Amino acid sequence: MTHIKNIGLFTSGGDAPGMNATIRAVVRAALFYDLEVTGIRRGFEGMINGDLFAMSRKTVSNIIQRGGTILKTARSEHFKTPEGRKLAFEQLQKFNVDALVAIGGDGTFAAAHIFGKEFNIPVIGLPGTIDNDLTGTDFTIGYDTAINTVMNAVDKIRDTAESHDRLFIVEVMGRDSGMIALRTGISSGAEAIVMPESKLSMDKLFDRLENGRKDKTSRIVIVSEGEGEEAGAFEVGRLVKEKFPNYDTRVSILGHIQRGGKPTCMDRVLASRVGVAAVEALMNGYRNEMVGVLNNEIAYTPLEHAIKKNTDTDATFLKIVEMLSL
Repeated sequence: MTHIKNIGLFTSGGDAPGMNATIRAVVRAALFYDLEVTGIRRGFEGMINGDLFAMSRKTVSNIIQRGGTILKTARSEHFKTPEGRKLAFEQLQKFNVDALVAIGGDGTFAAAHIFGKEFNIPVIGLPGTIDNDLTGTDFTIGYDTAINTVMNAVDKIRDTAESHDRLFIVEVMGRDSGMIALRTGISSGAEAIVMPESKLSMDKLFDRLENGRKDKTSRIVIVSEGEGEEAGAFEVGRLVKEKFPNYDTRVSILGHIQRGGKPTCMDRVLASRVGVAAVEALMNGYRNEMVGVLNNEIAYTPLEHAIKKNTDTDATFLKIVEMLSL
């Protein structure tokens, strides 16, 4: 057992449903073990600026069902510099913080890993991102809520597509990872999925649209947001319109609704499990580790490995999309 007395807690990067449930779990688990928790508002930027405060059971009352994060989140260019990180450490010392729990994704973990090494402070990362793009956990906090949000939105879009015999190109989040597109494409009965990992060329997409059932009254194509040519729903929609001018083609960008909303039961339970495990990990001497759940068991992954996700997508899932869209 270590002699940690005060845990600094913050959220960073993009918000994700379930972050508040995670905050609640960390605070209440720490208090259960007679540890103090210091909240850090607005991530690394708030750490630099000294925006810290003592957290209590009351602080986290009635937040398990809320989306967003009560600790706020922000980008910090200053933290990328040695001078900024030194200021952040000095602020932690003022508040007697001797360990950190960081809730976020790969950018958060990369910065926290550097910070922990530089100042010899124990850091535990918790996977809070809707993209599900971290190694060391089957699912990230917020992913289940996000894909259910997308699925429900696409179901509603399908109603309009059916009514007007339309083809909808629907863009979902996932600039570097197609995990949202993959599962929502299957669950919504999409004709095709365009995402970074699938390497689905426009020619293959055209072929699938041209040779699919002719009696279909609606068609849905799910597209991950992206960069470069043939990336994003508007560009895919433009190319489809050029190729099939007879189709009534529309584009829908789901945008930030995917980040919001009440977390699902799955996300609340995941958040609670890893939140408690993070406190216990610090007490047992873990540092620079991410806590996740693999095969329904708590798992620990070094932060530098957690951010190196293998983005190969299960080919079986892509085959399912192709088979069931016929």
